Amino acid sequence: MGSVIPLKKSANSAYLDLKNLLDGKVESVEKLINTKLSSNVDLIKKMSDYHLKSGGKRVRALLTMGSAKLGGYLNGKRDINLAACVELIHSATLLHDDVIDESEIRRGNKTTNAIWGNQSSILVGDYLLSRCFEMMVDDGDLEVLKLLSSTSSKIAQGEVLQLQHKGEADLLEENYIKIINLKTAALFAAATKVGACISNLDKKKKDALESYGKNLGLAFQIADDALDYFSKEKIFGKQIGKDFFEGKVTLPIIIIFQKSNMIERAFLSKIFKKEKREKKDFDETLQLIKKYKALETTFKRAEYFVNVSYDALGIFQDSEEKKVLQNLTGFSLNRSF
Repeated sequence: MGSVIPLKKSANSAYLDLKNLLDGKVESVEKLINTKLSSNVDLIKKMSDYHLKSGGKRVRALLTMGSAKLGGYLNGKRDINLAACVELIHSATLLHDDVIDESEIRRGNKTTNAIWGNQSSILVGDYLLSRCFEMMVDDGDLEVLKLLSSTSSKIAQGEVLQLQHKGEADLLEENYIKIINLKTAALFAAATKVGACISNLDKKKKDALESYGKNLGLAFQIADDALDYFSKEKIFGKQIGKDFFEGKVTLPIIIIFQKSNMIERAFLSKIFKKEKREKKDFDETLQLIKKYKALETTFKRAEYFVNVSYDALGIFQDSEEKKVLQNLTGFSLNRSF
């Protein structure tokens, strides 16, 4: 994949550097989430505990607190409280996603819906969102409340838009970017902007941190979509070909459709319109991906957003926080977990 593989070690180091920079605050976020999700309903507690403890990098929480630290937020616990809110929004969307996608594996473990069923999973996802909004109201900042509530709306719109275009092998790249901007990048952007808001930064710096998060999120999702076609489930906890078998048209497919001949396009259109795709369909698609070097092209697209994300922080004075956040941009492309 070009320059992607050799940089894994340094990229993962950047992630750990951000965790270390925040000096145990991630653990505080975890404790707060566990406290807020307490319930007298045993099944809610059991399902939410299982879901939240089944892995996850807490990247969005780290971005919230890292952005706040970059902005000079030092005293108080708003960064921890709002980082927990961001993570609850993310966790709720994952619960809903797994139901929509009929997923059975996430992060190497059985999904909650595979264990407890779709109805319970949807309702527990709703519970996570409701607790999140209670926490936002307690925070009392209308700007933050408006930002995170509108972000939740964007994520829902992105999910519906993706369903609307499911099975379209001729999906335009423009529409794909619109989908992942709503589904993924919106929450990354909100996470970093929340950090700016609680630091009382001026509009230019708020916009800069929002741009940093948005473009990082776009790169993260594009790279994740590429992993569907070459990653190792043991490392990434993701079923190989998961998006393909669910009929999701992502950037590698868009690229080969753009470059393929009429016969190959007919094949792609046919298999994505099928109710179920088979392993032989996946294997043939992999051959087209190799033929047209679609993964290399996909990572080049992601690298563009990485560069935009990195440059967005240029407005800030040099500091350890700025360096760590800029170095983190490579994590989206080169992570090994």
